[in-house]
Amino acid sequence: MLSGKTDNSACAVAISRAIARGFATCAAREVAASFPCGTIPDSPERSRPMLEARNLACIRDERLLFRALSFRVSPGDIVHVTGANGAGKTSLLRLLVGLARPEEGDICWRGEPLAHTRSAFHQELLWLGHLPGIKAALTADENLAFYHPHTRREARWQALAAIGLGGYEDLPVEQLSEGQQRRVALARLWLSDASLWVLDEPLTALDAAGVARLTARLEAHAARGGAVVVTTHQPLALNVAHRTLTLTPEPAA
Repeated sequence: MLSGKTDNSACAVAISRAIARGFATCAAREVAASFPCGTIPDSPERSRPMLEARNLACIRDERLLFRALSFRVSPGDIVHVTGANGAGKTSLLRLLVGLARPEEGDICWRGEPLAHTRSAFHQELLWLGHLPGIKAALTADENLAFYHPHTRREARWQALAAIGLGGYEDLPVEQLSEGQQRRVALARLWLSDASLWVLDEPLTALDAAGVARLTARLEAHAARGGAVVVTTHQPLALNVAHRTLTLTPEPAA
């Protein structure tokens, strides 16, 4: 089980030490509403959640980032994770996709502990980290073919055109700008049939047109019953209902 419950006493000691040493903690709050610390409300749809975080605690480098963090992600949800640098946004996403383990708490996929359903989870997950994760020596089209080998070239070129890279299909990625390289990675959003998208800072290095294309794609995915968990440093101008989870540093006790 993806959980820190195997040694709760040790975890409690670690958290207590982190607080005692004066390291900042984080609380989660819902923007423009008031809810218990560490909790954001479920979507009005009240459907069975895809992804569920239960009382998560995370410590990095002896620093308590957050604790008692619980929320659900259901079909049609867009959850926007915000917070200052160092608040734990990327750490939270890494917990959610199984790249790290929480100090406390559980993560479940469709009602089952993530450790028990990892294969099925990965089949329904599209994870794009802070770095583009593309191969510089390959062309834009070859990169998409690497990640989505069963797609047709026409579909890959349409994906690149959708993110504003029409005409760049056969150029080596190393010849593209940082923003264009980021768009190559984001073109995967037009090819993937994953139900859950977890995106870490996808707006980085994008111009206004790129941001508009991306937000429209997120809205379309949610409208089809998919779900999105996304972090950004800047506002995310969505035209659909969404939830905001803000990780906020608090003074040490």
